[in-house]
Amino acid sequence: MFAQQSLSGTKPEQYAHLLQQARALMHGERDRIANAANLSALVYHALPDLNWVGFYFFDGRELVVGPFQGLPACVRIPLDKGVCGAAASSRRTQRVADVHAFPGHIACDSASNSELVVPLLAADGTLIGVFDLDSPKFDRFDGDDQAGLEAIARAFVEAIA
Repeated sequence: MFAQQSLSGTKPEQYAHLLQQARALMHGERDRIANAANLSALVYHALPDLNWVGFYFFDGRELVVGPFQGLPACVRIPLDKGVCGAAASSRRTQRVADVHAFPGHIACDSASNSELVVPLLAADGTLIGVFDLDSPKFDRFDGDDQAGLEAIARAFVEAIA
């Protein structure tokens, strides 16, 4: 059984601790659905001011919802739509302070005001999907959040490789 520990210290220290918990949770497990489910729950409950944390997986044409925590979500997202589509098509993390100002934003949950989406890329650059976090707070995510969540996303990719 896994017992989540509370996070303390500076934000980078908190993310280092969360990464350690994530790696322990995924240790020895290669199944992407199992790891995505547990990682979504871990991050959702560890970080404040989130209303959605989850994964979308690339099926060769579009992003399809995977394991998540939060309200029901959009099932399919084209690569040319929304913050998730932008992260997937550009293969770059998208950190959006105000999703309502983002061109083509998809409002799966009207309570979401900011978003951070990390692309999940295999070692050869192949798109696996995206790791998506939403917040009801405007400008919820900063550079420390981005760096910490990118590290967690890399750990996920390494675990399923």
